[in-house]
Amino acid sequence: MKPCLHVILAGAFLLSQPAFAQKLVDPDKVAPEHREAAVKRRAEQIRQIDCARKADEAKVLPRDRMAHITHCLAEAAPANGTANN
Repeated sequence: MKPCLHVILAGAFLLSQPAFAQKLVDPDKVAPEHREAAVKRRAEQIRQIDCARKADEAKVLPRDRMAHITHCLAEAAPANGTANN
């Protein structure tokens, strides 16, 4: 009975959904002194999600996905008036 239980637990662990995705920052749940940084981080996360969605819609190959997203983010930065220093 015990070996069967180990196999079931190992299978359940391996087949479970990964929960490592980064959640969107909620500026309202951050201390007031960190709110400005949280707003900037949320905007960056939304840009990244949008570029990833565009890569999905364009059916970009996995090997080219990072280059596509990086290019999309680089195009989005000047349009938003921000520059990475």
